[in-house]
Amino acid sequence: MFQWNPLPLAGAFRITLPAFSDERGSFIKSFHAGDFQAAGISFALQESYFSFSRKDVIRGMHFQQPPFDHAKIVFCPFGAILDVILDLRSHSATFGQYVATELSQDNHYAYYIPSGFAHGFRALTEQAQTFYLVSSVHNRDNDSGIRYDSFGFDWGIKNPVISARDLSFAPLSEWQPVF
Repeated sequence: MFQWNPLPLAGAFRITLPAFSDERGSFIKSFHAGDFQAAGISFALQESYFSFSRKDVIRGMHFQQPPFDHAKIVFCPFGAILDVILDLRSHSATFGQYVATELSQDNHYAYYIPSGFAHGFRALTEQAQTFYLVSSVHNRDNDSGIRYDSFGFDWGIKNPVISARDLSFAPLSEWQPVF
């Protein structure tokens, strides 16, 4: 059974995924449409993908601009990540605020991230796999981000590994709201 924990950012949840273990290993359910609907979340899966990251890699803070914006379900089936979401909804009382949670293969946590949020993470283990379920298809022309170090979050690392693309994003203070 999915456990729903509302986050202080309206519409976002930390979810404990149902997990079952025995002598063979484990089985984890990452999505069930009926359970999401029962929790008041309408989510139509359009695309899924995953990434592998080395320790101390930071990926983010990513989002897609309208009309290709999307909600995400993010979890870490291997290793551990420090997952961060940032509210970019200009009409929201929590605009510019963030939440961070460790997602790992051990705690079976996932995030449900509504449209209008930027998302990123730091890999905490030597290898970490991050899995994404998204409600729209990726559109390169509308793919964007906020610079990872521009919104007050302490990533807890002095020399992260970050792509040139992620370093090129505008800081939150210069970002023009689209949500």
